[in-house]
Amino acid sequence: MAEQDQMRPVGAENETKQPQQPSTVELAAELAATKDRLLRALADQENVRSQARRDRDEAARFAASGFARDLLSSVDNLERAIASVPEAERSWPVVANLLQGVDATRRALLDTFANHGLVRIDPLGEPFDPHRHEASFEESDTQCLPGTVTRVIQPGYMQHDRLLRPALVGVSKAA
Repeated sequence: MAEQDQMRPVGAENETKQPQQPSTVELAAELAATKDRLLRALADQENVRSQARRDRDEAARFAASGFARDLLSSVDNLERAIASVPEAERSWPVVANLLQGVDATRRALLDTFANHGLVRIDPLGEPFDPHRHEASFEESDTQCLPGTVTRVIQPGYMQHDRLLRPALVGVSKAA
């Protein structure tokens, strides 16, 4: 056995027992690739966080839009009730008190709308905007340019930068 050990080349034992070590260049490349993947994953995570934050803020900002849209008909009805009382009867004490109460309710509702970002659209005399107005009819009006809102049948409402309800309008047409 001693003869066999002597015939083996020096260092042969070490070559067969130890795996080959990666070079410094390979390790640096692997480290750079891992660092790049980590930075991309962190950037993706931050993007997801930012999107979730924007979605949450928007949901909170517009959470009451359905509820507010349902209340718009109540404001319309209060305004119709006020408009339905003839001028001659408005001076009667009972009617005057009733009108004051209805108008106070209407104002309180409109103030609450304003506190929550709802803005009334009353476009009389403005150019027709299909993004904010809904044309119900056209009428000839020589005093207005064609495409001008001549009557507001029902006011519209915006909540922040979104249209909640378009204004229902009449528009002038060319003679």
